Amino acid sequence: MTVAEIIIENGRLITIDARMGRAEAVALGDGRILAVGSNADMRALRGPETRIIDAGQCTVLPGFIESHIHLFPGGLELGLLDLSRSHDIETVTARVRAYSAEQPDVPLLYAIGAHYDLLGAGRKIDRHGLDRVMPDRPFAVMAADHHTVWANTRALELAGILHGGPVSDGSEIVMGSDGLATGELLEPGAYEHVLARTASGGRDLLGMTTGNDPVPPANPQQRAADKAVLRDGLRHLAKTGVTSFHNMDGNLYQLELLSEIEAEGDLICRGQIPFHLKNFDPIDRLAEAAEMRRRFDSDWLWSGRLKLFHDGVVESGTAAMLRPYPNWPDSTGAPLFAPEQFNEICVRADAMGLQISVHAIGDAAVRGTLDGYAAARAANGARDSRHRIEHIEVLHPDDLPRLRALGVVASMQPLHAPWGGLFAPSDEGQILHEDQKPLAYACQTIRETGVPMIFSSDWPVVPVEVLPSIGAAVAPKPLGGNWTDQRQDLQDALASYTATAAYAEFSEDRKGRLATGLFADLVILSDDIERVAPDELGSLAVQVTICGGRVTYDAG
Repeated sequence: MTVAEIIIENGRLITIDARMGRAEAVALGDGRILAVGSNADMRALRGPETRIIDAGQCTVLPGFIESHIHLFPGGLELGLLDLSRSHDIETVTARVRAYSAEQPDVPLLYAIGAHYDLLGAGRKIDRHGLDRVMPDRPFAVMAADHHTVWANTRALELAGILHGGPVSDGSEIVMGSDGLATGELLEPGAYEHVLARTASGGRDLLGMTTGNDPVPPANPQQRAADKAVLRDGLRHLAKTGVTSFHNMDGNLYQLELLSEIEAEGDLICRGQIPFHLKNFDPIDRLAEAAEMRRRFDSDWLWSGRLKLFHDGVVESGTAAMLRPYPNWPDSTGAPLFAPEQFNEICVRADAMGLQISVHAIGDAAVRGTLDGYAAARAANGARDSRHRIEHIEVLHPDDLPRLRALGVVASMQPLHAPWGGLFAPSDEGQILHEDQKPLAYACQTIRETGVPMIFSSDWPVVPVEVLPSIGAAVAPKPLGGNWTDQRQDLQDALASYTATAAYAEFSEDRKGRLATGLFADLVILSDDIERVAPDELGSLAVQVTICGGRVTYDAG
C-alpha cells in the first residue's frame, strides 16, 4: 500500500484542473501528488510517519510559477538600500548618508529601486544632484526598471567614464554641454562600467549586461559569495509561494552555480536559465545555447531557451516606437537589433528547436519580434515553438491578431502597468499618445483573442510576491480617459501563474495543476482567496510552500 509522506486536509483546493474541479485534501509522496479528493479519501494513505497539514479552510493551489525574474540580482538586492519609496532629495540624502555610515568599506555605494522622480517631481536626476546627496564617496543608484543607472561625479571618475567611454549599440553615456557625462547611463552597455566597481563586481548582472561569464573567472571566494546570494534569492522565492521560475537573463556561470546548489541539496525551487544573446554577439554563439541545453536538463534545472532584448523602456525613451514620443518629438527610441539580424537569429534558433523569449516593450519592438517569429515560421515551417514576447506594453492594433496567428505566448507583468498601483500613469502628452493607451498594457484584450497569457513580476523590478500581482490584475486602479479596463477574472489570473505558465515551459503534463502524478509543488495561503475582496487580495500571505514534496517555507 502506498503511504503518503504529507497529507494536506481541510483545504479549499483550487486544482486549476477542469477534470478535477474542487477538492479538500491532497496526498503527496516521492515528490509527486498521490491523490486529490476529500479528507476521507486520504485516510487510506495515512501512515505512522505521514505529516498532516491542516489547511484550516484556506486556499491550496499549485505552486506559483514565476515566469519572468532575474534571480541573481534579485537575491543580491535583498541586502541593498531600496529607494523605491523616496521621491525628494531631502529624504534621499538622509537615507543614503545613513546607509553610507553602515557601509564604510565598499568601493562604490550602490542603491536600487529609484523612480524617475527620485530627487523630486520634475527634477531630472544627474550627477550634480547626486553630488549633493553624496559628495565625498562614489555613489550610484539603479532605476527600478533596471534600464538606467545614475551616478555621481566620483562614481563616474572611478568607472573611468566622466569623459565618456565605449558602449554597445542601444546604450548611451549621456553627455552634457560641458563635454562631461551627466551621470545618466542608459541601458546595460553604458552602466556596466559602474557596476563593475560595486562590491559584487557586477557579476550578478553579467547575465543581462553581456551574457558572458566573469572575466577573469570568479575565484573560490567569489563563487561562494555568489552561491550565497542565489540561495538568498531561492529562499525568498519559496517564501512567496514560488516553486518554479523562468530566469530572463542567463550565462553558463549561473547554471554552474545553481547546479552546485542542486548537488548540495539546496535547490528549493525549480528554475530555467536561458542563453542571452546580445546585439553585438556573433550568431554562432547560439552553439553555446545548445550546449547549455545539453548539459542542463533536469526536473529542477534546465535551459533550452534563448533570451533577446529588442528595446529598452518607455520611461527613458529607449523603448522602440513606431512614431516619435509625444514629449520627445525627435525620437522613436531604437530597436537593439537590425531587422535582418534579428530575423536571422530567430530563424536559426527556431531551427535548433530553441524556445525564444524577447523583451519587447514599444510597439515597434513588438512588431519587429513578430516579424522575426514570422520569418522563422516561413523558413522552418510551423511547429509547437511557444515563442514568447515579454512585456508587450505598447501594441499597435494591426499586430494584435498576429500574436495568436503566430502561436505567441504573452508574458506580462500586472504591477508594471499604471493601473497596477506601483507606478503612476504618465501625464497627458508624456510617454504615450492618447490613441496608444487603449492597447497599452492590454492583458485582458490580448487574453480575449485566445493568446496564452502568463503573469510575472520581473523581480527585482517590482517585488516578486505573487498575490499583489494577482490583486492588481483582478482589481486594477481606474485610470479613465483613453485607458481601457484590463480587469482579469480571478481564475484566469491564477492560471497565468500556474497551468498556463507550465504550458509556456512545455511542462503542462508535469506541473501547474493539482492532479495525480504531477509534481508535488503546492502553496497554502493564509485565507480563502475566493472570499477575500478583490482589492484586498494583495494582503494575503503564503503559509506553506511545498516543492517536490519538500516543505520549502513554513510561516509557522
